[in-house]
Amino acid sequence: MKTLIIYDSFYGNTQKIAETLAEALACETVKVQNMAAEQLHEVELLVLGSPTRAFRPSPGIAQYLSRIPTGALTGVRAAAFDTRSLMDDTIPGFLRLMMKWFGWAAPKIAKQLARAGATLALAPDGFCVRGSEGPLVDGELERAVEWARGILSTS
Repeated sequence: MKTLIIYDSFYGNTQKIAETLAEALACETVKVQNMAAEQLHEVELLVLGSPTRAFRPSPGIAQYLSRIPTGALTGVRAAAFDTRSLMDDTIPGFLRLMMKWFGWAAPKIAKQLARAGATLALAPDGFCVRGSEGPLVDGELERAVEWARGILSTS
């Protein structure tokens, strides 16, 4: 099964998750800015990942998704992930409330993938970083491997 992971990353955290997923799924990764249209040819499983920026995917991922025509991913299984700040006591209460209201990048990515015709292989998920720049919270790379296994178990 041809699998591809497309990601964007500002501080390297989303890239680390993408590379961990790629190792578990035995596939390649490509940063969204380097994505060529022909790389989607014959892809059966597409995974997209983005840092959460202003409650949504990065501008690069959002732009990429906006260019995928409705129905273009029919027959493709897909999954979405994001990296996000750990919502602990160090995050101001108003920001925690806003995150509850406006959410994270992964569900928005998944919705756009489904709109493009993809069948979601797994619920979107997020991997936590400390603060806004990271590093990743301990255990998140291991959790990414488990998430990848979940994708494989639905095939």
